Parts: sequence; structure tokens; C-alpha cells
Amino acid sequence: MKAKLVEKKYLVTFILVTTLFALWGFANDITNPMVAAFQTVMELSATKASMVQFAFYGGYATMAIPAALFIQKYSYKSGILLGLALYAVGAFLFIPAAANESFTFFCLSLYILTFGLAFLETTANPFILSLGDKATSTRRLNLAQAFNPMGSLCGMSVASLIVLPQLWSDRRDEAGQIIFFSLSEAEKASIRVHDLAVIRNPYVAIGLVVVMVAVVIALTKMPKTQSEEQKEQGHIHTTRQTLHNLWHNTIYREGVFAQMFYVAAQIMTWTFIIQYADNLGINKATAQTYNIVAMSLFLCSRFISTFLMRYVNSRLLLAAFGCGAAICSLGAVAIVGMTGLYCLVGISFFMSLMFPTIYGIALEDVDHRDHTLGAAFLVMAIVGGALMPPLQGMIIDQQTVMGHPAVNASFVLPFICFLLIIAYGYRSHAKLSK
Repeated sequence: MKAKLVEKKYLVTFILVTTLFALWGFANDITNPMVAAFQTVMELSATKASMVQFAFYGGYATMAIPAALFIQKYSYKSGILLGLALYAVGAFLFIPAAANESFTFFCLSLYILTFGLAFLETTANPFILSLGDKATSTRRLNLAQAFNPMGSLCGMSVASLIVLPQLWSDRRDEAGQIIFFSLSEAEKASIRVHDLAVIRNPYVAIGLVVVMVAVVIALTKMPKTQSEEQKEQGHIHTTRQTLHNLWHNTIYREGVFAQMFYVAAQIMTWTFIIQYADNLGINKATAQTYNIVAMSLFLCSRFISTFLMRYVNSRLLLAAFGCGAAICSLGAVAIVGMTGLYCLVGISFFMSLMFPTIYGIALEDVDHRDHTLGAAFLVMAIVGGALMPPLQGMIIDQQTVMGHPAVNASFVLPFICFLLIIAYGYRSHAKLSK
């Protein structure tokens, strides 16, 4: 008899925890287009504007390990509630950030917000893996992760339909040039007040939603996982033992690095699609619709890949999808024009299974007692999304690279990341075969 994907006794918990995937998806993908928005309204270089992503994903790197230690001491439910509280605080800090018109304050708000996301991801991913049979754990995580792009689509839609069209700073003349830069300082100041309020509002709204979700989860009884039961019985590993076990687990260790490069590729692909389209004379609101198409492909492919895992080994599927993403990246680099933009959009189809699959493969042979800290390092690997976008921004600021548009050339960075992911898929499959 085949093991069930989600057992009936875990169903309510699975649904509640899965809502968290949508919540952090919303935050991720309403923030990506804000890089371009801040670049214009605050008159920043692409490099400095990308500090939005450095602050956002730097929060993961800062808080993942403290989150794991907190969860080990208390419980998954406590970790979720603290994560939601930090998420809400960071979102509400957008109110004073907009009032002060401070780019640094906005970055600080995002940094605190992602403290909460680090808690949620460190908690939710291993929690989902533990809710049922180990044989179905990677598929179960892929199913839960399928709701992440639903939240992402909501974030992108809010950005595309509500935020970006209302930005006065993005108005253009008949030649397609942004008018804002030619205005007087007084006119710019008035526009800045308006646009920063527009950017602020969706974060405040999601903060209110997060508070409501926290109340529901606080009132719901959740099952204890195997690791929590072992902790109560005193059967736990010391932090030193856990670190030793994780470091000597080759598949896990390489999985952390693969995850770092995957997140870097994902954030670069989704953050700079607007600049790529802008180079073709497309305004921000219209360019964001291409991001929505990309996320729609990502969502559809997440369900397709979860189905395919019933018949194809997840490691081989990871390598195959990595090949598809690398080919699309090369198209975005080499082809100047709409075809290059279509290649850039197509990358998202192949990225869909990567995060949960790398996560599941890395933790598959990790002892239950080491799961919490193991999950923390995989979440900490999200720091790749902080480190690589500024580097890509520096390339884009060059305008041209060897006579080629710099924004096109910059996508050689995701291409390199996908090559490393392909290698991880094949190496992990080879070790499994042995």
C-alpha cells in the first residue's frame, strides 16, 4: 500500500502551515519590482537600488540560525507565531519609513520583515516534511511550495495593477523617456511624497493579514513532530553533534550551496526583468506583466513537476530542469529584443521545482534530531539573493559590455548558477545509485 501524501490527521495543520508559504511569497514578489521603483523615485543607481534585495535576503542570513535555536528550545508553533509577529512589525515600519522619505529606513523595515520570514521558512519547510511518511516528504513539500507562487502572483498583481501604474515618477514622454528626471526639485519632492505612500500601502495591508493569520494559528492545536517528541524524552543531539553530522553529510553540505545559487538565480531573474524590458522601451507597469506571466509559468510547472516526481527520480528531474533554465538564460544573454525577453520569462518554468527539491534531497538522509538546524542552514542559503543582485546591478550600470547591452550580459550570472544546480542534481543521483 502506497503511503498517503497527506494523512487525514495532519490535514488541518498542513493547510494552515501551507498558508505561510503564500504569505512569504507575497512579500518576496511585491518587493522585487520595488527595486526599479525606488531606483527612479529616489534617484538611485541600479547598484544602490539593489540594496533592497541585500536588506531583504540579508535578513534570512541573519536570523535563520537564531530561529532554529529558538525552535529547538520551544516548538514549531512558537517559531511560527514569532515569525508572524516580526513579519507584521517590519510591514508596519513602512509607515514611518514613508513619512521620513528614507531609503535606508525602507531597507531596515524590509530587513526586520525578513527576520519573520526566516522564522517562517525555518519552521514551515521541515514541519511539512515531518507531517507524514518519509517516502512522500519531497512530494509533500513540493505541493506545499506550490502555494508559494500563488502568494507571489498576488504580490506581483498588486505591484502591477495597483502600485506601479500609480507611480507618478514613471510617467514618460512621447519618446518613451521618463519625465521625472527633467523636473524641478519642488516638483520631484511632491511626486516623491505621493509615490512613497503608494509603495507603503500594500505592506501595511499585508501586515494586517499576517496579524489575523497569527490569531488563527495561536488558537489551533498542532501535532508534535518526531523531533519534538524525542526532545521531550531527552533523546536529542547537542548543537556540536548536529553540526558535525551535517558537515559530514555530503549531499546535505552540497545542497546548502546549491540552494544558495538557486535563490541567487531566482532573485536576479525576477528582479531585473523590469530593467531588461525597460531597455526595450517598455514602462515598469507593462514590464511587470511579464513578471506575472513568468510567475504563472512557475506555478503551473510546480504542479507539473510534483506530478512527474511520481515517475521520474527527483534528482534527475532537478538536473533536467536545470538544463532548461540554463538554455533560456543563454537566450536572454545572446538575443537582444523581445525574443530575449521571452527567454527570460521562460526561465521561470524550469525554476519551479528547484527550491523544494534541493531542500528535500538535502534533508532526506539527515537525522530527525538534526532537522531544525539543518533546515536553518538551507534557509540561510537564501543569502544568495542578497549577494548576487548587487553584482548584477553593477554590470547593468555599465550600460554596455563589449558592445552588447549590459542588462543582457548580466544574465550570465544566473546561467552560471544553473550550471552548478545541474551538477548537484547529477552528483546527488550518482551517490544515490551507489
